[in-house]
Amino acid sequence: MKTGEDARGEGSTGPQKLGLCVLCGLPAAGKSTFARALSHRLQQERGWAVCVVAYDDVMPDAFLREASARPLPSQWKLLRQELLKYLEYFLMAVINGCQMSAPPDRTEAMWEDFITCLKDQNLISSAACEAQSCYLLTKTAVSGPLFLILDDNFYYQSMRYEVYQLARKYSLGFCQVFLDCSLETCLQRNGQRPQALPAETIHLMERKIEKPNPEKNAWEHNSLTIQSPACSPEASLKLTDLLLTALENPVKCVEDNVEQKETDRITCSTNILHQADQTLRRIVSQTMKEAKASWEKHLYSISRRRQCWCEQFKAPAPLFPPPLTRREVILLVGASPISNSDTALEGQQGSVSPCLPLLSQASDCQNLTCILITWGAY
Repeated sequence: MKTGEDARGEGSTGPQKLGLCVLCGLPAAGKSTFARALSHRLQQERGWAVCVVAYDDVMPDAFLREASARPLPSQWKLLRQELLKYLEYFLMAVINGCQMSAPPDRTEAMWEDFITCLKDQNLISSAACEAQSCYLLTKTAVSGPLFLILDDNFYYQSMRYEVYQLARKYSLGFCQVFLDCSLETCLQRNGQRPQALPAETIHLMERKIEKPNPEKNAWEHNSLTIQSPACSPEASLKLTDLLLTALENPVKCVEDNVEQKETDRITCSTNILHQADQTLRRIVSQTMKEAKASWEKHLYSISRRRQCWCEQFKAPAPLFPPPLTRREVILLVGASPISNSDTALEGQQGSVSPCLPLLSQASDCQNLTCILITWGAY
């Protein structure tokens, strides 16, 4: 994998380098201020195009204007997914070097705020074709590396994974920055805002937040935690290296072979031999642990019968396995050692496996073996 040190030269040629950076943390952790400062620094020092998409600036106002109420959690999820769709339309235009079209199904107010967000950062121009819902990309958007910084809480791992899936779909760079800020500081800052969130909301989010965990999730390996409000020079260098590494190592696009997966699943589920063998192994193992020493010879016989059954079933012309004795069947399904009589077998039904009522109706040991195999395989 190329590192940031390997990527410091900006004169490389080839396809335009695109990256997605997820900026996450508690409300009032300082994400928006951090994103603006990072955008300015990357443009001034690196000459990159940067697009900061602050979810709070695009989604709530749009919803409030149309519904006059804050959205429910399920509606928030739909709005987030819709905004990702807008980002995808913009990315497709950049990758293909064409105009950006508007998605057919869209929330007009939110789409307008998204377009305003792109215009304010000089990424699309106000062209005459806006009447046809088409937008021209500016030279800034297509002339060099472009990083999209998504500014939101992203307190659930699943929220961030949706962005990762978008990066994987188009082979983009991907990284995460978690702004770590104490709960007390977030509550204090929130209280100073004109439209403050309820304190209970921040408390709840602090309990539920799922920080990036590269050790658990391989897709989160490009992650960095930065302390807020202070950002040391060392952290600044790590952040730059994180972004460079992400650009130089885009996520590989993996095309799922749905048909092959379904074929494998069916093959596995219908492999009765494998299922029956595994089930019998578990039953024999458990029974051997619980059985008394006096029954060891019967348990050994059961184990041998299982092996014989598997070997004959694998043969070119499979033979039905030799029938087990009634005593061996009782042991296999977990019954206590009892006599060979049907009456005794039926009398133990309340304390043994649910398979025993069927066993008590079997006419001979051949049928007992059939019942056992059917029960074990399914």
